[in-house]
Amino acid sequence: MSVPPSQRAARGSGPAVVALGGGHGLSATLSALRLMTDRITAVVTVADDGGSSGRLRDELGVLPPGDLRMALAALCDDSEWGRTWRDVLQHRFASEGPLDRHAVGNLLIVALWELLDDTVEGLDWVGRLLGARGRVLPMAAVPLQIEADVVHADGTADRVRGQVSVATTGGRIEHLRLEPTDPPACPEAVAAIEEADWVVLGPGSWYTSVMPHLLVPGLRDALQRTRARTIVTLNLSPESGETEGMRAEEHLEALHAHAPELRVDAVVADPGAVDDVDVLSDTTERLGAQLLLRQVGRGDGTPMHDPLRLAAAFRDVVEGFLGDVGTRAGGAG
Repeated sequence: MSVPPSQRAARGSGPAVVALGGGHGLSATLSALRLMTDRITAVVTVADDGGSSGRLRDELGVLPPGDLRMALAALCDDSEWGRTWRDVLQHRFASEGPLDRHAVGNLLIVALWELLDDTVEGLDWVGRLLGARGRVLPMAAVPLQIEADVVHADGTADRVRGQVSVATTGGRIEHLRLEPTDPPACPEAVAAIEEADWVVLGPGSWYTSVMPHLLVPGLRDALQRTRARTIVTLNLSPESGETEGMRAEEHLEALHAHAPELRVDAVVADPGAVDDVDVLSDTTERLGAQLLLRQVGRGDGTPMHDPLRLAAAFRDVVEGFLGDVGTRAGGAG
């Protein structure tokens, strides 16, 4: 009988790490974490309402599978088998009919959900197929809607609803909320946080992929109870739309404003993405955290995290945290 990814992870080596997020940002984190540990749990946002995921969510009433699929693909076994099934999962149809732009992995995940009538078990089965190094879980047991209070450049304010709309709003987001306001957290995700050594938040779409986890009461409470230390990984550049014009320290301030009880132990930032190191250092210190400055972007200058460099930064935090990590600037690890 196949061994579920959760059981493989429990017998693996390295620290137990839970990564919270969604989309390409979470994939970058997972690609780095898999280079330093086998004990990985991805807790993934379930608020997507666009594209293939949004269509399946509307038509079938299921959790949007796209971010879950991307996390599974990032954890696939580094073998011909794993990489081939990863490519199958990520493949999108191109047609003039209703299958256009649907990802194969989205359809596979939803099919397993219908057959097994169990969201977590369905994701575990896809993990087995990929030989995934770790486990992928939804952050909540029901689909979520994101709603934001937005102030525009002309001073007008309105309320924006839906992940796609919030991500492309173009205004300054003042407050974020979820609908339902008290969604049930995935029990397995809560357990993973409570048992973790480290929790990683970011990088990613700050208001639509990173921060929603802090608004799920069960996850927020687990983050308060856990003995795990928390690392916040900052983005390499502001995203057009929801974080356009935001400075590095403002990302941390937004986290604190929405979850003031969140304990942050370390912040990882690329010096090339920081306008004022002193200001970021002061903000990090006010949160009770240590700042680690490292070149973690790709060498070609594109605003994407390099897995090897990001993994080296994570190792520096994990291995040096009990010592004096402090604020350290340097090149790639």
